[in-house]
Amino acid sequence: MKLWRILPALLAGCAAASACAQDTLKIGVLASLSGPGAPWGQAILYGTQLAVDDVNAEGGLTVGGKPYTLQIVAYDDKYQANEAVTAANRLIFEDKVKFIMGPMGGATALAIGPTTEKNRVITTTMAFTPQALGADKPYTFRPVLTTTETAQAQIDWVVKTYGIKRVGALFPNDETGQKIVADLEKAYQHAGAPLAAKELFERDRLDMMPLLTRLMARGIDAIELDGNAPATSGLIVKQARELGFKGVIIRSGGPATPEIIGVAGAQAAEGMLVYAPIDPANQDVAAYAQRYRKTFNKPMNGFSPSYYDSARMLFQAIAKAGTTTDTARVAEALAAMRGYHGIMGTLNWTGQDVYGIARQVDMPFYVAEVKGGKEVIRARCTLSECK
Repeated sequence: MKLWRILPALLAGCAAASACAQDTLKIGVLASLSGPGAPWGQAILYGTQLAVDDVNAEGGLTVGGKPYTLQIVAYDDKYQANEAVTAANRLIFEDKVKFIMGPMGGATALAIGPTTEKNRVITTTMAFTPQALGADKPYTFRPVLTTTETAQAQIDWVVKTYGIKRVGALFPNDETGQKIVADLEKAYQHAGAPLAAKELFERDRLDMMPLLTRLMARGIDAIELDGNAPATSGLIVKQARELGFKGVIIRSGGPATPEIIGVAGAQAAEGMLVYAPIDPANQDVAAYAQRYRKTFNKPMNGFSPSYYDSARMLFQAIAKAGTTTDTARVAEALAAMRGYHGIMGTLNWTGQDVYGIARQVDMPFYVAEVKGGKEVIRARCTLSECK
């Protein structure tokens, strides 16, 4: 477990002498900040940091008539459940944090969930497992769309538009991967292109050629990459093309195009069909992406704007509830938000029918094709259809 303390966010709030006299409100970040999942973990961290910087630059967060300077306390859980538990305990019991951005993966979310819920700590998880949300988890919110929400609409459109018949897939052998297997098998079967072959592997595996060779021997005309970390997806794309695979490569969940191109190269990624949470024509997100690159010296991961928006929503809920300690009131205020206008568009909460509680974000999404190293939108989607 590694501690990342984001001091600039605090120092920015102390630019004026009066700001330094404010009380501090700590915001935890718990995510994978190193290893294959780092682009996603950094998306959580950096999105939160930019939101914190903006609030502090505005004079801090006023709660119950009292101004607070926001401070981030971040830990790297390395995508490991035991590391996440240690970090969560430290955030809650030592750092006295009541609000956590993250955790990221299914295993880490399930590992810390009992502790965060028991101690009424609000979390904003990226975990794709449906077990991350539930009526028994009122303090857990999910500000990103998962395969459960997006798979069917995307896959129906892709199969019909590109005439796909037989799909092979590689999945990480963990809670997240196993859940995505179930979602995608159902979605591809419904779309008329059954998941003809699949391979599961441990997340630290680098040599995918034996697995790809077995998939290709089954006569597949497409490869699905949903559930794989960005760097791992890049390796799969690179090795598939080196083996001579000419079919369509699909990534129906988890934005990772810049990272895939960084590993596989633009030529190997050409023609990929990918889930895209962002419309390139969205000027608010375009400006955010420029700011992200300038601040962190790297391309923006597609999850980051969602965490900027969700952090701003959380801060608004804290202010509306009028308390930094009564998280039941804050959770109620956050869940009650409707029609929130963020940089990603208009956001609402859904999920009552699926999870028994409305803690799942609802927002537009897209199917894009990778052309010349860039994502080009091919379909615009709601939770019910792409067209």
